[in-house]
Amino acid sequence: MIVGVPTETADGEKRVALTPPVAEDLVEDGHEVCVASGAGEGATYADADYEAVGCEVLDDREAVFERAEVLFQVRGLGATDTGTDPYREGQAVVGLLGPYEVAEDTLDDLADRGVSAFSLELMPRISRAQSMDALSSQASLGGYQATLMAAEELPKMFPMEMTAAGTIQPAEVFVIGAGVAGLKAIATAERLGASTKGHDVRLEVKREVESLGADFVELELPTEESGDEEGYAVEMGEEFYAEQRRQMERVVPESDVLITTAAIPGRPAPEIVTTEMIEDMDPGSVVVDLAAETGGNCEPTEAGETVEVDGVRVHGPTDLPSRVSHTASQQYANNCKHFLDNLLDEEGDLDFDFEDEIIDSTLLVHDGTVRNPHLDDGGEDEGEESEDGAEEAAADESDADDAAADGGGDSADGDGGDGDGD
Repeated sequence: MIVGVPTETADGEKRVALTPPVAEDLVEDGHEVCVASGAGEGATYADADYEAVGCEVLDDREAVFERAEVLFQVRGLGATDTGTDPYREGQAVVGLLGPYEVAEDTLDDLADRGVSAFSLELMPRISRAQSMDALSSQASLGGYQATLMAAEELPKMFPMEMTAAGTIQPAEVFVIGAGVAGLKAIATAERLGASTKGHDVRLEVKREVESLGADFVELELPTEESGDEEGYAVEMGEEFYAEQRRQMERVVPESDVLITTAAIPGRPAPEIVTTEMIEDMDPGSVVVDLAAETGGNCEPTEAGETVEVDGVRVHGPTDLPSRVSHTASQQYANNCKHFLDNLLDEEGDLDFDFEDEIIDSTLLVHDGTVRNPHLDDGGEDEGEESEDGAEEAAADESDADDAAADGGGDSADGDGGDGDGD
């Protein structure tokens, strides 16, 4: 099998879909690997690093598409606005493909070309898929980076200290959403010594939050149907969110740092925090909204921008995993390799086994057909709430258990999860 890795074209993307150590594993497994020149530079991997482990480095990016049978990409199709790459007939594409944003005519075009496209955002939440769960691996990094961003900008120290000059009170950090990114943010804040609180509409994650050393903020809300059988938080009605906002008015203003992580695939993120709440925070406070890319959980959030509201800086980052591109690439490359291992049969050929939930759930286009597995029978998006940092706000309970067990909010992605995410 020839595996190809082109350079990424999305603006500001520094990650690479395959790192030299993982490429070496593929070569040892009998695969050929071709990499576009410069593909790994943003993640501190030089062309020579790939050549040293047996990869072929190609000067022409399009030559990778001409050669490869399987392509690994970080962002493609609906996850980037740079146009459709020159995929060819019989080629399989594996990556974060923006299934909720990709245009129907683009999918039709891929079907006409005979391309098979796997979107890792649609990975089912089952134990066997944890090592392939790119959303979780990247969302964990998003939560980590969000906390570091807030700590660097807040004009206060995070930890409490007893000094000869007096006692330094700890910073008050409040994290909304206790999925992969939220748990990582909570764990990081705790490690830095902050007084940390967490909230989630799913009361079953209370013990995960508390096991990390944080307090769980429990609101008086009807949460019986807030999660599905897989542990995902589901979209609630506007009446629910209105009451949630009303009760948040007593918690948000007490916080020095607010980190929000709730996003709904294919739909605008729920607005949980109003401008008035942020205005009631102390000047110098910091807000980091991880749902900025889909509208944000905070009313004043602007994607990719920082706005100031009465002395409070509201950040809407959309590239947090890419800011730790080396670690993010390590984790993502492992996700891709595990996915490829599952996709191949014993002879090393592509095996599109639709009895396999992983393959069936992630395959957008195959054999001239647009499948759209992320749409229900009525053609509407399934409104499951998740963390996507880009990317995820509701991890299942098994991920949360693993995160709590290692004390770090890491995702259970089969590779340690400490270099994740949404």
